[in-house]
Amino acid sequence: MRAISLKAFVPAVGVMLMLCACADVGAGPAPTASTEADAYGNYLAGRLAANEHDMPEAARRYRESLAQDPGNPDLLGRALLYTAGAGNIDEAARLAGRVVVATPDDRIARLALAVAAIRHGDFAEAREHIERSAKGQFAALTLSLLDAWAAQGAGKTDVALAALKEVTAEGGTSALSTYHRALILDLAGRMADADTAYREALALAPNSPRMVESYGRFLERSHRVEEARRFYAKFADDSGLQPMVETAVARLAAGRLPARLVPNAQAGAAESLFGIAASLGDNATADVAILYLRFALYLAPDLDLAKIVLADRFEALRKYEAAIEVYRSVGSDSPYHFAAAVQIAVDDSRLQRNDQAVAALSALTAERPNDITAWTALGDAYRATEKYEKAAQAYDQAVKLIGPVTAKDWPLYYARGVAEERSHRWADAERDLQQALKLSPDQPQVLNYLGYSWVDQGRNLVEAVAMLEKARSLDPNDGYVVDSVGWAYFRLGRYQDAAKTLEQAILLAPGDPTINEHLGDAYWMTGRKREAHFQWDHALAFGSDEKQKQTIEKKLRSGLTAATTSGG
Repeated sequence: MRAISLKAFVPAVGVMLMLCACADVGAGPAPTASTEADAYGNYLAGRLAANEHDMPEAARRYRESLAQDPGNPDLLGRALLYTAGAGNIDEAARLAGRVVVATPDDRIARLALAVAAIRHGDFAEAREHIERSAKGQFAALTLSLLDAWAAQGAGKTDVALAALKEVTAEGGTSALSTYHRALILDLAGRMADADTAYREALALAPNSPRMVESYGRFLERSHRVEEARRFYAKFADDSGLQPMVETAVARLAAGRLPARLVPNAQAGAAESLFGIAASLGDNATADVAILYLRFALYLAPDLDLAKIVLADRFEALRKYEAAIEVYRSVGSDSPYHFAAAVQIAVDDSRLQRNDQAVAALSALTAERPNDITAWTALGDAYRATEKYEKAAQAYDQAVKLIGPVTAKDWPLYYARGVAEERSHRWADAERDLQQALKLSPDQPQVLNYLGYSWVDQGRNLVEAVAMLEKARSLDPNDGYVVDSVGWAYFRLGRYQDAAKTLEQAILLAPGDPTINEHLGDAYWMTGRKREAHFQWDHALAFGSDEKQKQTIEKKLRSGLTAATTSGG
């Protein structure tokens, strides 16, 4: 999914993170004499859960600790933050009411109270909370958007449009403010102005899923059917927009008119929170994105794209069970239901439930045999269970669905190449790996895989070493890439260089039996035979497979000969 760009706000994200983490700063709670052990135990458990991004558990523990020490402002702030992050916004609003008694301009508290007021239709109260909140650059963006929608909810369209000007003034993008201006004008019935604003927004962010869907529905509702068809056709090949486009085309064929994508001010407020959250795509801002998405879904429980983004953020944090729970909440009638089902299976595979994942993905590919994402995911699931022939077959189906090949398709060729190599189909694997490299020449894992394979086969050694050294320069902290470079030096007879490089690889990827074996080989060839034995012993201890184990045991008995040189 392509999110609305908010590059202007990147410097301010740190401020928001400090805001959201404010409860983690300073000393712990001051425990009372009667509840000291329990309060402090819950506090520590809450901190541990928070560090692991387990928001429901963190919220529960902090609330329990707060109950034992109700006057502690640190615990109150933590309880508010993680209760909201866990999606319990009503309880968060109650906690926020306690926070603002002592800290009237607390940002998170005022935001929670404003969102709750919008949910209950009290737009005047929402605007009051927004006005009383501390600002700051990032918070001001959120507050300006919410203020605009609260004003629109109160029937004050011109005031709402004026508030949107503050979005740009506070550093927001033109695309964001123009899109929300279009939504407000559309809702107010100012159709000509709305049309102009939609077009301006799309010119600034042409592939934004929400903007595309909003304007498409606008065209349909305006009975501009042929124009709507041509508009949707422009996005038919965009995988991120495909579910929505397919739904719209079917609706046009049936002659049904859609509702507005944003039918009221409450949904508009949710849209603003979702748009900001969707722009926060890195792990450092994942908790902030989750908080905003929880607020958005509180206001618009059927905002399925927000659910998809929320689950994606959980995946980024490796909270796969939480992601699955969110994906399961996407309704069967949603255009995103199939994509959610695929991701559930992907997350099952990540949780080592591989048989379950393969069964689900097999059913999904049968249901939609032309869905490239499902076939790719099935190939990944088979590869995770080392069923490489079946993985290659699934990738074959995915490759057939690519259409015009572009640079973004390199991962599929790489994945199929790996499956083919593991299936002992080297000619096919080499062709796919070279194709992946042709599409994207600076991918360290592709350079490493192809270069290492050539080195291991004793082929194209000069070219292979150059590829591996390039991979290392692109990803110098990947121990497996560094190992490949060291092993290439070994195969070229550069044993001193090999030993030095493999020592670095060991530091980057300790505990890998192959790297330890390689380093032992390099030590042996440089006359450091005792150290070689030490590394080979480590390779056995670190769980080498049966074939590797036999080779290493022979080295330990007889030393290194041409017959026992490890093949990696």
